[in-house]
Amino acid sequence: MRHQQGVSYIAILFAIIGLAFMAKALIAVWGPYLDDRLLDKQIEEQLLNGPKNISPAKFSQEMGRRLEMNNVRDLKFSDVAQVTNVDGLQVKKDYEIRKPFLLNIDIVLKFEKSFDQSSVQAK
Repeated sequence: MRHQQGVSYIAILFAIIGLAFMAKALIAVWGPYLDDRLLDKQIEEQLLNGPKNISPAKFSQEMGRRLEMNNVRDLKFSDVAQVTNVDGLQVKKDYEIRKPFLLNIDIVLKFEKSFDQSSVQAK
């Protein structure tokens, strides 16, 4: 029993530094992931409830309005997705976000997903 001393101050310091590092990483990626999930939900909702013969330009305009209404101001729909109308409306989302993390280290988040109006409506 005389040789057991418990946790040292250096171990506590390393634990605090580790937790701060993880918290900083979580804070850096939380916002873009939340915005991406909201973008996916809005695309699926528009494909499900929107008219079948909507033009790609009108779809992009409606998505821009929906994103602004949901307070997603960092993403512009025309910059992150391409809308085509070949055998039904198809949306291909492909973009990346760089967030500064620590000194000259950046976190790169890449988001890719494809949506097809017929498959969304079949769910």
